[in-house]
Amino acid sequence: MRALQLVSDRELILADLPAPDAPAPGEVQVSVKALALNHIDVWGWRGMAFAKRKMPLVVGAEAVGEVVAVGEGVTRFKPGAKVAMYGALTCGQCRMCKQGRDNLCEEVAGVMGFHVDGFARETLNISQRLCIPIPDGISWVDAACAPVTFSTVEHMLFDNAKLEPGETVLVHAAGSGIGTVAIRMAKEIGCTVITTAGDDEKCAKALALGADHVINYKTDRFEHEVRKITKKKGVDVVFEHVGAETWNGSLLSMRPGGRLVTCGSTSGVSVNMNLMQLFQRQYRIIGSFGAPMRAIADGLKRMARGVLPVIDSEFELEDFGKGLERLETRRVFGKVVIRF
Repeated sequence: MRALQLVSDRELILADLPAPDAPAPGEVQVSVKALALNHIDVWGWRGMAFAKRKMPLVVGAEAVGEVVAVGEGVTRFKPGAKVAMYGALTCGQCRMCKQGRDNLCEEVAGVMGFHVDGFARETLNISQRLCIPIPDGISWVDAACAPVTFSTVEHMLFDNAKLEPGETVLVHAAGSGIGTVAIRMAKEIGCTVITTAGDDEKCAKALALGADHVINYKTDRFEHEVRKITKKKGVDVVFEHVGAETWNGSLLSMRPGGRLVTCGSTSGVSVNMNLMQLFQRQYRIIGSFGAPMRAIADGLKRMARGVLPVIDSEFELEDFGKGLERLETRRVFGKVVIRF
């Protein structure tokens, strides 16, 4: 079978690997149909000193496919079922897993495509426990954005920030995969969305996507513009994933009692904060990493209702590297998807 392997930093090869054996008890065998790219793929491709892994490594952290065989004892799926796959190898037995908080698993064995072999291969065996059924009518390309992208936004906005209809939310980086999804999810429940982008073309696309206000952060201080738009009240929620460059401006953009939820630090991992501002204005700052499997199912339900991802571009498996390069340069508006 074809598989895409990382053999050294920034070096990918399309390898011919043995097909997997028949699925073991409790496992399903999945024919991968599409996978979506994320910054974790870029980081792994560049090389991360803290990542404990061995090369060659099959890449790909977010994917969907069709069940082609089932192992003994599998009751949830039959051949022909369409599934999204959870890429964190959770134990399923610890206190957090049993509470449905899979992304806080106490015995996680790694993230597929980053620490251990991932989804960029034609066929793989995986525990049925780590598979989520895809509702009818959702394309492979759209569904490929559910396991990481939709679930991350679902977990950030609704599990953590508790976004409510009618609130105002500031979404950073409108052109990013999670930024585009956050705009659509917030608008679906009737929120006012203010967003940022780095050029006029992306600003126009964000408005067409449904954002109520778009700020070009290259020409305007976004925190000043947010204060103007909200008549100095500030926003209820900030959807933060940029990091150091936007952190303090994000705090200044919130109303008293506002909530900031963050899942990323692409512009830097360290910031200085005004602690007096934090407690006097009673901000709530929430870290969000990954998502529980339930959030994937919830995201797929939104897709079934018509809240679809924005697809920037599609590539074949052998052009995976071109997709990574496009994502790395931030030319994207939406998701980069790899087809099989």
